[in-house]
Amino acid sequence: MQTNDRLLVGTETSDDAGVYRLNDDTALVLTADFITPPVDDPFLFGQVAAANALSDVYAMGGVPITALNLVGFPSKDLPMAHLERIIAGALDKIHEAGAVLAGGHSTEDDEPKFGLSVTGTVHPDKVWKNSGARPGDALLLTKPLGSGVLFNANRKGWVSKEAMAACLDTIITLNKAAAEVLHGYEVHACTDVTGFGLAGHGYEMAAGSGVTLRIPLDGLPLMDEAIAMYQRGMTTGVNKSNAQLVAGHVRFGDGVGGSKPWDAKAREIVYDPQTSGGLLVALPSAQADAALADLHARGVADARRIGEVLPRGDACIIFE
Repeated sequence: MQTNDRLLVGTETSDDAGVYRLNDDTALVLTADFITPPVDDPFLFGQVAAANALSDVYAMGGVPITALNLVGFPSKDLPMAHLERIIAGALDKIHEAGAVLAGGHSTEDDEPKFGLSVTGTVHPDKVWKNSGARPGDALLLTKPLGSGVLFNANRKGWVSKEAMAACLDTIITLNKAAAEVLHGYEVHACTDVTGFGLAGHGYEMAAGSGVTLRIPLDGLPLMDEAIAMYQRGMTTGVNKSNAQLVAGHVRFGDGVGGSKPWDAKAREIVYDPQTSGGLLVALPSAQADAALADLHARGVADARRIGEVLPRGDACIIFE
């Protein structure tokens, strides 16, 4: 493992981005992320991919300043106009974040892939890590869960237009407003909920912090029709591996498994892989109500208090 006094956050706790201190007042937040298309529309794909990549900077308490395109594109099979629309969608979100596009790199690929390498800035003393949660903290989640199963079910035509539109609106929304509000509070730990699902990213927070997260399932913000899709038999390609990742570290409380709607199928929502998901935040319980009120006032309407942080027990997460 490499060591460097200027590397404030590396790979130790699987955090959302690296952080490198330039001086006493400024550190760089460094991240890269790219995805395959969850939607057919190229402009929308660019928006989703950019919001997803930018989120890692917000999850560290940083502000994005520059971005580089990361492109894999089948130029022999798709018109270049598609790529132009993808980049236009990304630019829309980069500019919304207040950052600039400084270049990028492309390669020939069998299917489109797109994302960003993003650089942000943060004060070295104000970095949000995923490993600082403390017993007594409240847990907030700023976006609803369910995009993974909805995308898969939509391919079969199972999802209503209204539910799919709401899902897309959620995932192209930057975590900018949520992060700006939370800068006014004592954030002890933060991560964004993405490919490993709530259980996976919550496990990383709990394990890195040496605590247990207690999360009542009834308090989770959920995308419309997501539970119904699981109940109907839909899943995603990574739910199983996400569950295996946290096996032995997550347990469901007494009665959850046999109660409605939280039977075994419905519980899959905690493993659902999110694209451009919300921020999972641990902060002092006394600040939670005020933080939620401010989030709602800034338009982060789906933000919820979803649980609490306990001293380490027999599991990293207890879903009740």
